[in-house]
Amino acid sequence: MSDSRTGEGGAAAEAVEEQRRAQKTAPDLVIDTEDDERQWEPMEEEEKRQILVGICAMTKKSNSKAMTQILERLCMFDYINVVIFPEETILEEPVESWPLCDCLISFHSKGFPLDKAVEYAKLRNPLLINDLNMQYFIQDRREVYRILQEEGIDLPRYAVLNRDPSKPDECNLVECEDHVEVNGEVFPKPFVEKPVCAEDHNVYIYYPTSAGGGSQRLFRKIGSRSSVYSPESNVRKTGAYIYEEFMPTDGTDVKVYTVGPDYAHAEARKSPALDGKVERDSEGKEIRYPVMLSAMEKLVARKVCLAFKVTYSLQGSTVTYTIVSFLVNLVMRELAPLFHIPWSIPLEAEDIPIVPTTSGTMMELRCVIAIIRHGDRTPKQKMKMEVRHPLFFELFEKCGGYKSGKLKLKKPKQLQEVLDIARLLLVELEQHDDCEIEEKKSKLEQLKTVLEMYGHFSGINRKVQMTYLPHGQPKASSEEEDSEREGPSLLLVLKWGGELTPAGRVQAEELGRAFRCMYPGGQGDYAGFPGCGLLRLHSTYRHDLKIYASDEGRVQMTAAAFAKGLLALEGELTPILVQMVKSANMNGLLDSDSDSLTDCQQKVKARLHEIMQKNQEFTEHDYHKLAPTQSPSLVNSMKLIENPVHTCDKVYTLIQSLTSQIRKRLENPKSADLQLYHSETLELMLQRWSKLERDFRMKSGRYDISKIPDIYDCVKYDKQHNASLGLEDTLELFRLSRALADIVIPQEYGLSKAEKLDIAQAFCVPLMKKIQLDLQRTHEDEAVNKLHPLYSRGVMSPGRHVRTRLYFTSESHVHSLLSVFRYGGLLDEVKDQQWKQAMDYLSAVSELNYMTQIVIMLYEDNNKDPSSEERFHVELHFSPGVKGCEEEENVPMGFGFRPASSENEEKQTNQGSLEDLSQDQTDQALPLTEPICSQKRSPMVRSRKTGSMEPNITPPNPILHSHHTPSLPPSLPPSPPPPPHPPTGSLCSGLFSASVLGVSSSAPNLRDYVRTHRRKLPCAPQLELFSMPAVKRFSVSFARHPTNGFEGCSMVPSIYPLETLHNSLSLKQVDEFLNTVCESSSEAHIKTMKAPSSPSPPLALRPPSDPPAGLCGVSLFMLMPPTGDGLP
Repeated sequence: MSDSRTGEGGAAAEAVEEQRRAQKTAPDLVIDTEDDERQWEPMEEEEKRQILVGICAMTKKSNSKAMTQILERLCMFDYINVVIFPEETILEEPVESWPLCDCLISFHSKGFPLDKAVEYAKLRNPLLINDLNMQYFIQDRREVYRILQEEGIDLPRYAVLNRDPSKPDECNLVECEDHVEVNGEVFPKPFVEKPVCAEDHNVYIYYPTSAGGGSQRLFRKIGSRSSVYSPESNVRKTGAYIYEEFMPTDGTDVKVYTVGPDYAHAEARKSPALDGKVERDSEGKEIRYPVMLSAMEKLVARKVCLAFKVTYSLQGSTVTYTIVSFLVNLVMRELAPLFHIPWSIPLEAEDIPIVPTTSGTMMELRCVIAIIRHGDRTPKQKMKMEVRHPLFFELFEKCGGYKSGKLKLKKPKQLQEVLDIARLLLVELEQHDDCEIEEKKSKLEQLKTVLEMYGHFSGINRKVQMTYLPHGQPKASSEEEDSEREGPSLLLVLKWGGELTPAGRVQAEELGRAFRCMYPGGQGDYAGFPGCGLLRLHSTYRHDLKIYASDEGRVQMTAAAFAKGLLALEGELTPILVQMVKSANMNGLLDSDSDSLTDCQQKVKARLHEIMQKNQEFTEHDYHKLAPTQSPSLVNSMKLIENPVHTCDKVYTLIQSLTSQIRKRLENPKSADLQLYHSETLELMLQRWSKLERDFRMKSGRYDISKIPDIYDCVKYDKQHNASLGLEDTLELFRLSRALADIVIPQEYGLSKAEKLDIAQAFCVPLMKKIQLDLQRTHEDEAVNKLHPLYSRGVMSPGRHVRTRLYFTSESHVHSLLSVFRYGGLLDEVKDQQWKQAMDYLSAVSELNYMTQIVIMLYEDNNKDPSSEERFHVELHFSPGVKGCEEEENVPMGFGFRPASSENEEKQTNQGSLEDLSQDQTDQALPLTEPICSQKRSPMVRSRKTGSMEPNITPPNPILHSHHTPSLPPSLPPSPPPPPHPPTGSLCSGLFSASVLGVSSSAPNLRDYVRTHRRKLPCAPQLELFSMPAVKRFSVSFARHPTNGFEGCSMVPSIYPLETLHNSLSLKQVDEFLNTVCESSSEAHIKTMKAPSSPSPPLALRPPSDPPAGLCGVSLFMLMPPTGDGLP
């Protein structure tokens, strides 16, 4: 840094020389110890001209481990001596008595007399590594922000609340439910509240009610914690604070240290705001990993360094010879000419990353893309009413509804206004029977009842939608009567229910743990702990993870719970949701509000309802019209139903019986206050079923087929969660409604293949474009934190960087995306036997249940030419998600996880492979009583006993595998019998993970845990744990889950294992396919729908072609759950 050393500098240097000559010997290194003794090292007999570097800081700083390493390395350089100012001297002696030095490194910390340090600098005029006057400003966050703004450095939007009576314009605070207004600036939650004093580390983050509310309270690290979650949602009422927008960081913080403006060292760690658990190594030091900065980030670091005149800021970081050499060069560049010392700045060799090459046919996992449906939820309910009262129009205008003609109200304040209007109108109706209130009293009462449920509002629980109708409602539905009055009106739609249940949270979290097993690693100390390879990959910043979710609360909470399980996080879901999950309600990526679906889908629904309302047995013509694809699941359901009207009659009678039984229970004083699952009451349950009873059978006597999914939804929910009530005929209602739903739900997305593809494109083209982009951009240098190869000690493959993109959405997007792969012309069933068998399997699947998944995995063969189609290999996998309420005997059988692949053969680990994690220095194998078994694929046993803990959760290392030309034989060879099941509750659970043991996601923590607790594990479970066979498929067991704050979820249905649809696709094939589907989408919607009477042939978007022999391919997985619903 620049310093005025021309005139005074020479005099200061002469004074220092005089003092040195007066001493017989001078220290190369002077370190002040606790007992105030000094260690002296004699100089060489031939006196050298030395530069004396002074360290002026509190003892805690100057004697820290990092500073000791720096000083030791500084003394290794010629012409450099170091003197540490004793803390007693700094605090008690006048500056005239302080040691002399040519260069001063001084840090402010608590208790440090900065004024005296400034006075010393003026007296002795040494070269200042850090500007001392700027350290006054650094102590005040307001000054820091001011300086950053003046230098043109980007900041989050912020406002300062000073609470200074002398500045009344700076102490205006208005606090509302989901935002604060500071001096006129509005900050919606989540926002950050920082004390203006930089020494105060009590920073709070406030979360919106839609994410669960409350706040995360950060503080200076205490033991293993750096923050805690608090249910308190109100901001602090005393003190001065900065309020600023919250910046999501995907759970990662990056600290940047500088040595002058030309060198920056970055270290990443888990964000303290995520779950507050500090990851520490075996020596108790917080775990951080050096990462590489982008060119823009380096420029920002340079600007900050120059703005604050802080040349050196490396305390507490990883110290290397390179860092110290930069500091030496800075000192010598300024002082060597002054002391006539010969010095030339050495040229640094260019950093050339040396990447080990692979050999054989080992491939590297580059990308995992998963599209996942949300977890188990409460039944969705909906009520429509046409409103004309001026108060509703005023609210519609106030909230900006006229801009688009539509309005969605989810915030507590908005819902409160709707409730106030309903209460007011009901009071007027009671007081004045002849008042001009057109809204039906029964509808207003239902609106009031639903909004008053739970005693509080939450955007996750309820929402109100309003649509402007310029000429009123054109036609009454089954819920509304014809309106005689003309003129504009509003269609008010109240939606409630559909919340993620405790069981849904468990499903998502457990599946997240199971998902780790698709990633490589976990050797050495981590062998026997499924999925630790992913945790190590993620914790060492070799994992680029982004999680997207639609704007529905149940979807977002599913994503947060999945992330908690995937990354072995702790604590509440709210901080994880806010920091890790991106809301993708843009361009229809995961939400679909487009009206372009209306025409096509309405025509399909009209034909579907026409067929389902014929009071006769299905004819051959009906089979041809309703199931033109000849899907076995549809045909079987039609055979079970026979006559759709008679079946609906039976369903209606069963619903009447059910409501009658519930009313009788309510009349019984013993069961009137009975609490059902998830805090539901018998009264609420009766309201739910009574509404279905009213709506299902219309006044005309015909049945509203659109209510069938809701009926099935409710009976499935009660059968699983409220079976203890013992209501009669529930099983029969479940059986019949499921048969009807198995027809109505999938066929609402199209009857013929052409219609299915047309509707699917309207739903998920934005998502397909995003998937295509994810696969294409795998090799590009993106703005993600990547492990720096120069500081990757203990990591054998620092160059590996796996991209994971998780998309959580609803049933519609999963149905649509699967239709695109099935009917879009990806492969020809006639020519590709594996694809034909995959299509037969999908045709037999009747339901895409909760936690259904479609998984795409991309591999790279580094031995192949970069331009070759064989360079990249894609695999496609699928699972129908959660299993049904009862063990199903006729469950369609897939062909396992990556069948007929040479991965099932014994393979030798390539020692030079990028994927070989077993040689990580931190992964030293434990001596085990029994060796870890390796076993060829054994088929999943479908009939698991309730409560069993399946040990076959861990597929082998799919990230790298030996891949030959894959081909699926007509029949799989006989497999060895599955391993014996361990006893219920044993430690080798199918989802055995770090969180089960109560440890964190850090790889070193896991290692230490194993070493510490290896002998403490019970003998038998220990042997099972460390000798778990490498089975190729996993399923989440129907396990008795430990109490994790979830009420009423002791039994959670299991999830079907992943099934491979295809494992020999090339990236080029998939890219061309997605491109063709997306391009044809706009054209398909311009065309008029073909006549419904004649089913259209399958739409071939391009001539299908066989994959080249020996092709590296794509594997697509889809996971389907038990019976359930219908970006950047």
